[in-house]
Amino acid sequence: MKASLFVFLVLGACRIIAADTVSLFDGKSLAGWTGPDGAKPGAGWVIVDGTLHLNGEKGGNLLSEKEYTNFELEWEWKVEEGGNNGIKYWVTKVGGKEWLGIEYQMIDDAKHPDGLKGGSHTTGSIYDIKAPEADKPLNPPGQWNSSRVVVQDGKIEHWLNGKLVCSADTTTEAWKTMIAGSKFKTKEGFAPGKGRIMLTDHHDKVWMRGIKITEK
Repeated sequence: MKASLFVFLVLGACRIIAADTVSLFDGKSLAGWTGPDGAKPGAGWVIVDGTLHLNGEKGGNLLSEKEYTNFELEWEWKVEEGGNNGIKYWVTKVGGKEWLGIEYQMIDDAKHPDGLKGGSHTTGSIYDIKAPEADKPLNPPGQWNSSRVVVQDGKIEHWLNGKLVCSADTTTEAWKTMIAGSKFKTKEGFAPGKGRIMLTDHHDKVWMRGIKITEK
């Protein structure tokens, strides 16, 4: 009887944990996503065999309908050879003009011109702010990678294929210094600690699946 009760409690706890995780892509539609300012997603975003695919045509950026503060975001992705893409978070309309946020870079490090710049322009980086670890476990274009972003009380982590490859604390002076040396230095209000998730369109082919988020 005690063993049965234990199993019941464990299963109940698992259900509660699972309930906190929400799929951001149902494999069938773009429900929960809009273009900037409520625009309709472009024709370049297509769904093939349960995978979200940006096929190289104009798709435009996709924004989650909901804003997030503390969360764990997970997804799988691959890019074409020479391709570039990214997922942004804490995205807001900075200065009432541009939808901007912190970006997890996804790119062909070896062949895309931006990736060839190295450092904070390579896969897993906090884009244009902080470079990832040099020994990151990156699979080549055409093969699936697994990524995760963890955000808790201003601390951010970028994971790639099970390894922590980049992290920062946005509440510190060190973060302010990194922003001052980045392309976002004049963007007042950039990454305010809360905002939407953005799937970007860099005009290259990308595939994504298993996009899910757990709020903390």
